[in-house]
Amino acid sequence: MKKVEIRLTGVGGQGVVLSSVILGRAASVYDKINAVQTETYGSDMRGGDVCTEVIIAEERIIYPIINNPDILVALSQKAYDDNFNDLKAEGIIITDSDLVNVSSLKKGIIYYHGSFNKIAIEELKKKAVANMAMLGFFQEKTKIVSLDALEKAIADLVPSKTLDLNLKALQIGVNIGK
Repeated sequence: MKKVEIRLTGVGGQGVVLSSVILGRAASVYDKINAVQTETYGSDMRGGDVCTEVIIAEERIIYPIINNPDILVALSQKAYDDNFNDLKAEGIIITDSDLVNVSSLKKGIIYYHGSFNKIAIEELKKKAVANMAMLGFFQEKTKIVSLDALEKAIADLVPSKTLDLNLKALQIGVNIGK
């Protein structure tokens, strides 16, 4: 891996920002890879547009802005519609298949999807951990960061009373990705 540019998008309340912070921390602190994370929000706290970007690279990262990501994670239809044209020609798209309808893709795009929201609600009884299921799926499909690093970053960043549930959701996401 030379350099991977990742854009995670969705709406406020889906845990998109936390996911990107965990991903960046897993890469930089635990896998010892250079990483930078940025975020932008719409005007609403919950339900507004959220776009976060993570760059993970072997070399020093000079410019933290992504124009054409290698990987797009879209957790809402609007997020997908607004960002899929930016994806690099041989890029990867990951969506929540229950929240995003992907009708057609450009040639060369790799498309992965899972029912992260549905699994969080039905299996774990907690919608708030859908982002962890997505991160586990992301890790299994891309191998950009190690599972061990993700687990440690989650332990650093989520409340201790929810740690077991978050780690369980992460593992479910990994299993879905296999």
